Amino acid sequence: MVHLEHRTLTDLVQASALQFSKRTAFSLFSEGTLTQITTYREFGEQSLGIASILQQLGIKKGDRVMLLAENRPEWPIAYFGISLAGTIIVPILTDFIAEHVGTVAKHAEISAICATEKTLAKIQAAGISDEIPIIHIDTIDGRGIMVSIGGQKTAMTFQQISPYRAEEEEVATIIYTSGTTGSSKGVMLSHRNLVFEAQACRSIIKIYPRDRFLSVLPLAHTYECTIGMIIAVINGASTTYLGKPPTPAILMPALELVRPTIMLTVPLIIEKTYRTKIKPALEAHPLYKLPFTRPIAIKAAGQKLLGAFGGAVRFFGIGGAALAADVEEFLQKAGFPYAIGYGLTETAPLLAGAPPFKSVLRSTGPALKGVELRIVDQNGNIVGGMGAPKDAIEHAEGEIQARGPNVMLGYYKDPEKTAEVFTSDGWFKTGDLGSMDKKGRLFIRGRLKAMILGPTGENIYPEEIESILNSSGYVEDSLVYATEKGELVALVVLNEKAKTMFAAAQDMIQETSHNVGDAIHALGTSAQHAAQGTVAGVQHLLQDLKNTTNKRLAGFSRIHRIEIQDEPFEKTATQKIKRFLYPKKKS
Repeated sequence: MVHLEHRTLTDLVQASALQFSKRTAFSLFSEGTLTQITTYREFGEQSLGIASILQQLGIKKGDRVMLLAENRPEWPIAYFGISLAGTIIVPILTDFIAEHVGTVAKHAEISAICATEKTLAKIQAAGISDEIPIIHIDTIDGRGIMVSIGGQKTAMTFQQISPYRAEEEEVATIIYTSGTTGSSKGVMLSHRNLVFEAQACRSIIKIYPRDRFLSVLPLAHTYECTIGMIIAVINGASTTYLGKPPTPAILMPALELVRPTIMLTVPLIIEKTYRTKIKPALEAHPLYKLPFTRPIAIKAAGQKLLGAFGGAVRFFGIGGAALAADVEEFLQKAGFPYAIGYGLTETAPLLAGAPPFKSVLRSTGPALKGVELRIVDQNGNIVGGMGAPKDAIEHAEGEIQARGPNVMLGYYKDPEKTAEVFTSDGWFKTGDLGSMDKKGRLFIRGRLKAMILGPTGENIYPEEIESILNSSGYVEDSLVYATEKGELVALVVLNEKAKTMFAAAQDMIQETSHNVGDAIHALGTSAQHAAQGTVAGVQHLLQDLKNTTNKRLAGFSRIHRIEIQDEPFEKTATQKIKRFLYPKKKS
């Protein structure tokens, strides 16, 4: 790890470029090989080159510069280059719709854009003025770069400049959340917020220059940006980008070639891998069928999973959303080096985490070193964590609140919303429900706004019900909500196995009977029979799914009915469902 006099991005890029000059900083996996291999020295020079272009364009200190690009080596080069110019980075997720890009550009009052060929169409569709210059970061070379001014593309040459030296409390970036609450906010993170996080993560994992990162999550999200990029740069590690979405056809050869030691993912990736590849083979294995040999089979499956990710992973970080309980139980029993983390964009992002092999099931681990956490109940009493009484009850529930050098400066141009999320004594209100055990380990129950109040005052956590539904073998995804009558309804997206079964059922029904109801009745009554080749109706499977799920739930949190959601749920970058969109109103 480089030594920094100041916790700033500007100090960081220069120190790393000097200390790790000959080591590989970034590369791009393309067509089965590594291209665009960039050393730390080149990284520092090109970042300073971007800064010189911004200065030549007349972009001033404190101006906002949008960064809209797919993951590639030029992304971090542009990110740090914007800082070296004294300007503020506004990273945008490439899956933002054009209208959203335009709204962010207007709200942030951007002065320039760093983009690539792939994102130009979206910028044009967003209605952003041609007067705002576009720096084409995918045209960078040792001497200069292409820039569009007034719609005309021209070559500009890098110049020698004195890099800007930021102060720790200056705004480094404004991150517009994709949000699960319906309103995107501009989170202002300081240089100190970001660099503190990268340094503090040493309490969870120590990174070395020999480490190899494989980046599969969008860099515009603070999770990948801070823990996947800044932490690599501060430790001189190398990072490979895919440049394309991590489909199996792209990801598998990249894993085989890079053999990463560090990976960050969201639960969806590991859950799909486990349920479609590992679980079916595991349950069919002879050793799994006998209780006393089952641990051997699980360990073997763990080694197979490790091999699927290249065979060298020593830290597999999972964050951004809750990991399914059955998947985590397997990972722990299998000895897989997973690590759960918890955080928010507003906290840069990590608040709590545990190293591999020290995780406790369903816990995100203790607070990150240097961060303080507390649990505050609905009456305003501190019932866990910092400031709780010594005789506090273990696992008392309440809102998770945080304080530390990683907590944001506030929401850009929105003092009212900023004031709403801070307590009078300066703690950030996460909006998440949780509890702590006696050792200070955090357990997440769900979003405060997502929690449903039961008919007699019970707290119902939809995420827990959804986790059970998703582990059924027939459900791809689910969302639970309460009707105006207080009844719990589950919307489910069926997986391919269920869809195939129903398609076969419909074909047989059409061939054998015009009376669909009689045909379904005659063809079977359970999903188990259907899986064995007997066709069953949709209603029978849903009833079976509801009964099986409700057996695992308390009476007050049982599902009243299950409905099929035909289209996949709309999600954020970290694959959290945008709950505010559901249930959709029927016209």
